[in-house]
Amino acid sequence: MSLNVVKTLLESGNGSDVALTAPGRPGMTFDDLRTHCASLRRQLAARDIGPGDRVAIVLPNGPEMASAFLGVASGLSAAPLNPSYKEQEYAFYLEDLKPKLLIMAAGSDNPARAAAVGLGIPVADAIFTDDMPAGAFKLWDGEADSTDPSPTDEALVLHTSGTTSRPKVVPLTQANLYASAGNIVDAIALTPKDHCLNIMPLFHIHGLIAVVLASMKAGASVCCTPGFNALKFLELATAANPTWYSGVPTMHQAILLRAKRNADAIAKLHFRFVRSSSASLPPAVFHELSKTFGCPVIEAYGMTEATHQMASNPLPPKVQKPGCVGLPAGPEIKIFLPDGSEASTGSVGEVCIRGDNVTPGYENNPKANAESFTDGWFHTGDQGVLDEDGYLKITGRLKEIINRGGEKVSPLEVDDVLMDHPAIQQVVTFAVPHKMLGEDVAAAVVLEEGADVTEKELQTYAGEKLAPFKVPKTFIFLDEIPKGDTGKMQRIGLAEKLGLGGDQ
Repeated sequence: MSLNVVKTLLESGNGSDVALTAPGRPGMTFDDLRTHCASLRRQLAARDIGPGDRVAIVLPNGPEMASAFLGVASGLSAAPLNPSYKEQEYAFYLEDLKPKLLIMAAGSDNPARAAAVGLGIPVADAIFTDDMPAGAFKLWDGEADSTDPSPTDEALVLHTSGTTSRPKVVPLTQANLYASAGNIVDAIALTPKDHCLNIMPLFHIHGLIAVVLASMKAGASVCCTPGFNALKFLELATAANPTWYSGVPTMHQAILLRAKRNADAIAKLHFRFVRSSSASLPPAVFHELSKTFGCPVIEAYGMTEATHQMASNPLPPKVQKPGCVGLPAGPEIKIFLPDGSEASTGSVGEVCIRGDNVTPGYENNPKANAESFTDGWFHTGDQGVLDEDGYLKITGRLKEIINRGGEKVSPLEVDDVLMDHPAIQQVVTFAVPHKMLGEDVAAAVVLEEGADVTEKELQTYAGEKLAPFKVPKTFIFLDEIPKGDTGKMQRIGLAEKLGLGGDQ
């Protein structure tokens, strides 16, 4: 097969080489991975699930999540969901995505199961044990011939948070994933000798594409950990002997705090490079990472609509510029001014991209598509500048999405939950500066007359319906929420207006 589809990426690795590993588990070779993915596609075909159909996946971070993504995306469309969501959130996402099936771990009591049952979506139990090769699992015995997808078929679907509307559905095609994996391999020069320690969640575009899919494209391997744990990172890294890892700035900062007290463990590590993405990496952290691990630090710029990577700082001997997200690394990048003209070098404007890795458009959202696509260019909503060397620097965000250490929070979603509380009359959720996370979640509320409720009570209430990272850290009780000239409540700049500075 010569088509630009995910299935061909899995053909890159040497059959006897290890593709997936996990702490305390036997590794899975590329031959075994290809067999597993083909069997999974045939198992789904036996239930009349094939190209164009969506399969939701709710599994713990680890090798089974990686192999489920690869198996589904190589023939159908994978819809991975955050395993920490509450039932109400699952119900929303599942109803929005309309998958043919939900894959969960056998015996799991995750609320996704109840949400799926309530919507009439079949649930398949992935059966696996710790003595099986990393990533091996089975759904059922029945199999049927499967049909290969085309490059334009959907391979992955994720939600991206909206600022003034419900979260948007981002469909990504087989060709999108194929292109992006190749872009990342080229940017960081991955080879079969590379081994990545994955600490990223595998329901986000960062971990799925930059770590798992790019490694498979290169014939390299991935150690699939249960997720990020700063206390165990050095132990896991020492045991796995990785050549690289990719993380968000808050992860790097937590690792550096541990590194200062564990010089002996650091001395045993031999990273070829460390990669950072999903949020801006402070230059001070850039320099400390490079000094601590004695290797280049590669900061990249990505987003869901671009199947992750858009720009990346290059490897030596080229220059890494702290504070910049690097050179175009796949798609074309231009800076456009508000009047639609292209900005000159050094001028600030909106970052726009065009390339094979860019989504064909949001699902069932003509308004968002009209606002986001112009003459083939996708408007990222980020503000930036290209310097004289072609390096991109992000100077701000045009959107109101809260970037909490790489976790994107839709303020409107939080508003909607809090407005259901009987004591709240008005609410506006907004970002406040945070020393470690970059931004944290806050909410300004106006209570109903005579109502009385505490910050803790509101956090508990929100926590029953929202994942922990979405729950406001701070509540500000006001008689009136500041409004703009048109009477609309404004999120941007609200923290400053209320006197909420950094280091929250």
